[in-house]
Amino acid sequence: MHSSRPSGSLANTLPQWVPSGARRYLAHTEEGLSIRELARAAGCHASTILRQVQKVETRRDDPLVDEVLLQLGHALSGAKDPHPEEDTAMSQTAYQPAVQPDPDTLRREGKRILRHLAERGAVLAVAEGMEKAVVVRSTNGEAQNTAVTDRAIARALALKDWLECTDPGRISKYCITPEGRAALKRMLAEDENRASGFAEAQTPFMAQAAGVAGPSEGSERRMRFTSYETPLAVLARRRDKDGSLFLEEDLVRAGERLREDFELAQMGRSGDQDWEKVLSGAAQTSYQGDDMVGYSPEAARARVAAALRDLGPGLGDVVLRCCCLLEGLENAEKQLGWSARSGKIVLRIALQRLKRYYQLFESSGQLIG
Repeated sequence: MHSSRPSGSLANTLPQWVPSGARRYLAHTEEGLSIRELARAAGCHASTILRQVQKVETRRDDPLVDEVLLQLGHALSGAKDPHPEEDTAMSQTAYQPAVQPDPDTLRREGKRILRHLAERGAVLAVAEGMEKAVVVRSTNGEAQNTAVTDRAIARALALKDWLECTDPGRISKYCITPEGRAALKRMLAEDENRASGFAEAQTPFMAQAAGVAGPSEGSERRMRFTSYETPLAVLARRRDKDGSLFLEEDLVRAGERLREDFELAQMGRSGDQDWEKVLSGAAQTSYQGDDMVGYSPEAARARVAAALRDLGPGLGDVVLRCCCLLEGLENAEKQLGWSARSGKIVLRIALQRLKRYYQLFESSGQLIG
């Protein structure tokens, strides 16, 4: 009779992305299933299950892992916190009603965040009591925010062992793990296969990442992430004939600031934003005052649209492709019909204009940053 219990374990109802080791840990700790019962159901030796359970238990020192295990455990047991007044800030966050990400959302957001974390000097910062996690990259001693995601996504990535907590505390810091890099490579390879026709058709999200206007044009407009560094970061290392940097640091910061808003604007959207209409002026919506302030996707979308309108066609096109969509300069030149090696000059001019735009709005107090 007991041997049938694991096959009907409530742990099987957990989200698909929960690793098997975590499922067995929760079945053991929350449902009370013995190690031997779990081993019989899995068809392996009891010592294998024991090692999995012990590994998950040791990872509970990680704040995000502990939070998601608390959430999943309470979802299984249906129990409420008996002593809410004794909770730490972290535990209070964990006990709040949580909607776990679905597999598609986790894959999309996970790939985006892992890609940012794979850049040199990047860490994920998660503060106690905050529902957002921020990717911060240190460049020449200065920290830049490059991406924002929901805390629920960060929890899932940590539980899957794609993130490792290197500095726990009031603001915990996470780095990408070797498993996370391998997962990123696998997802990028799958996307490459889709774009080449060796898998199912591209999703709308991939169409948005591959080209501004989507796949309806019938062209092979797609982007290849063969490097963990952004096109802007690669260009920033180049030097002019006199030995000076081709892009000054403040120009790089302006481009990264636009990309931060662009990444934030992609969160929670109901449909793809047609940025070409914004550049051409076909989208007439105007944004004023408080509409452009804050960390919401709507406010970020307003800031991106306002910046692109200020740049206009041409300058806005190259900034959108190279800074936001992470499209290489050669491909951007080809798609825009420009001559070879002209893109980097236009991009530098665009970043100079973008820098002045941000300085203007910072003085008026309308932008965050």
